[in-house]
Amino acid sequence: MGQFIHEYKRTHSCGELTSQDEGKTVVLFGWVDTRRDHGNVMFVDFRDRYGITQIVFNPEIDSKVHELAKHLRSEYVMGVKGRVAKRPEGMANLKLATGGIEVLIEEFEVFNPAKNPPFEVLDELNVAEDLRLKYRYLDLRRPVMNRNLVLRHKVAMAARNYLAGHNFLEIETPFLTKSTPEGARDYLVPSRVHPGKFFALPQSPQLFKQLLMVSGMDRYFQIARCFRDEDLRADRQPEFTQIDIEMSFINQEDILAMMEGLVVTMWQEALGAQLQIPFPRISYDEAIDQYGLDAPDVRYDLKLQNITSIFSQTQFKVFADVIAKQGIIKALNLKGKADLSRSEIDELTKFVTIYGAKGLAYIKVLPQEWQSPIVKFFSETEKKQLQEKLKLEVGDLVFFVADRPKVVNDSLGQLRKKLAEKLGLIDPKVLSFVWVVDFPMFEYDEKIKRHVALHHPFTAPKKEFLETFAEAPLKAKANAYDLVLNGSEIGGGSIRIHQSEVQAKVFEILGIAKEEAQSKFGFLLEAFQYGAPPHGGIAFGLDRLIMLMSGAESIRDVIAFPKTQKATCLLSDAPSAVDPEQLVELHLKINQKV
Repeated sequence: MGQFIHEYKRTHSCGELTSQDEGKTVVLFGWVDTRRDHGNVMFVDFRDRYGITQIVFNPEIDSKVHELAKHLRSEYVMGVKGRVAKRPEGMANLKLATGGIEVLIEEFEVFNPAKNPPFEVLDELNVAEDLRLKYRYLDLRRPVMNRNLVLRHKVAMAARNYLAGHNFLEIETPFLTKSTPEGARDYLVPSRVHPGKFFALPQSPQLFKQLLMVSGMDRYFQIARCFRDEDLRADRQPEFTQIDIEMSFINQEDILAMMEGLVVTMWQEALGAQLQIPFPRISYDEAIDQYGLDAPDVRYDLKLQNITSIFSQTQFKVFADVIAKQGIIKALNLKGKADLSRSEIDELTKFVTIYGAKGLAYIKVLPQEWQSPIVKFFSETEKKQLQEKLKLEVGDLVFFVADRPKVVNDSLGQLRKKLAEKLGLIDPKVLSFVWVVDFPMFEYDEKIKRHVALHHPFTAPKKEFLETFAEAPLKAKANAYDLVLNGSEIGGGSIRIHQSEVQAKVFEILGIAKEEAQSKFGFLLEAFQYGAPPHGGIAFGLDRLIMLMSGAESIRDVIAFPKTQKATCLLSDAPSAVDPEQLVELHLKINQKV
C-alpha cells in the first residue's frame, strides 16, 4: 500500500456519498468508528467530521486487503480507496445521509493506530464529565459535539456577514489592558519590563468600543474573548465569548431593530428557522412584579401576585412584621395542583431557602376547607380578598413568601421556574424572545452601603430623568435593555453616556471619587472632551446563545476546550506551577502560607 496519502487525494467526505455516486472510485480519509466481522465479509463504519460511510472489506475483491483489515480497531485513522455500490435490498440505513450506499474497499493504509479509548465515541455517553474533559480531543469526535461546534461556526459567520452587510467594521481590541474592576475580579498579568505593575485581561471591550465611537468608526463589532475571575456554575466560564457591538448617532429603537434583524439572521442561517419580529417588550418593573426575575420565561403564565395590601391591617404577626419593615408579600397560584404531597411541598420549601426565603407558606383549596398552617390567622375579609385577587378555585395550591422585596422576588421567581419544569408546563419547541427595557439606573447595595450601577457606570439615563437622576437616583430609569430567550438573558446593552458632566455625576452617585475615576477611567473621560458622538451598543453571550440553540445542558458542551467549575483545564493541567526563574523575572514571590 505504501505512501497512500502521497498517491491519492481525498475525493469525498464520509458524509456526502449517495446512490448517485454508484460505480465511482473514491478515496476517503477518517477514523474507524465501529467494526463488524460477519465471517467472510467485514463492515466498518468510517467516520470524519462530515458523517459516516459504511465501507466493506470482501476477500473476493482482495483477500490480502481483507486479511489486513482484521487488525483494525476503533479510532484507527486511515485512508481507503474503493468503489461505491448500492447496499443490498432491505439493507439501507435511513438514519444516515449515506445509508443507501457502501464502499467496496480495494486499498487502504492505516496512518496511525489508536490505543483503546477511555470511553466510546458515542452520543449516548454515560461517563463522568471530568473524563470527557481530560480526553477532550476524543469527546469532540462525538457527533453531538461536532454538531455543536459546527453550529457555533455558522452562528458566528451569520453574525459577521449580517453586521458587515450593515456597514459594521470588525475591529480587535487589546487583551492586555488596564485593570478597572467593576463587579467580577480581573485576571491580572504581571509585567516583566515594569516591575510591580500589571496588565488585566478584559472583562469586556466596553471602554475600547466607546473609544472607537469617539474615533469616528461609527459602527463596530467584534467576536470578542472576555475574562472574569469569578465563581463558576454551569453557564459561566472564566473565559467566554461575546458578539460585541457598538453604534453611533442612534437611539434605543435603532439598536433594538438592528439586533432583531441579527437574531433572525442567525436563526435562519444556522438552524433554518423563521422568527417573527418585532419581539415583545416588557419593562423591568413589570418583569419583577409578575415574574420575580429580570430575565423572565414568558412561555407559560403562572404569574406572581403582590398581595401586600390585603394584609395591611393583618393580625398575623409574621406578615405584619414583614410589612412594618417595608417588606412585601407575594403569592403564586398553582391551578389544580392541590394534590401535591407534603414531602413535595417540603422539598420546595427547602429550595426557596437557597434564595434567602425563611420559609414557604401554602394553602390547599379543598372542597370543604382551606388546608394550611397559616389560614387560621387570616380574617374573613383577608380570605375573601385573597379569593378574589388570586381567583381561587377548588383544587388550587397557593404558595406565599413574605420578606424583603429582593428575597421575595428571587425565591418565588426561581420557584416559578422549578414548578414549570416539574409540572411539564414548558413546551420545549417554543422560542419566546422578549426585550426587557426601562431598567433602573441604580440600586442600593445593603452590604457595601452605597449605590451601584444596575448595568454599568457608563449607561445613560432615559431622557426624562436626565435632569433629576442625581437628586433621586433610585427613581431614575436607564436607557438599558436585555434580550431574553426562554428565561435566559442572551444579550444586554445600553445607550452610553457621552457627556463628561453626566458621567461625573454618575461616578459621584456611585461613590467613585474624582481621583479614583481619573485613575480607572481617565483615558475615556479625556476622550469625551474631544467630541464624543451619542452612541450605544449591546453584547450577546455567544456561548449561552449556542447552548440554547443546540439544546445542550451545559455551556461547556458548546466550547471546544472549556474549564471545569473550579476554573481548571483537565486536558492541559492548567493552571500549573511555573519555573522559579520566571517568577524572578516577573519580580514575584509565592506566599506559601496562602
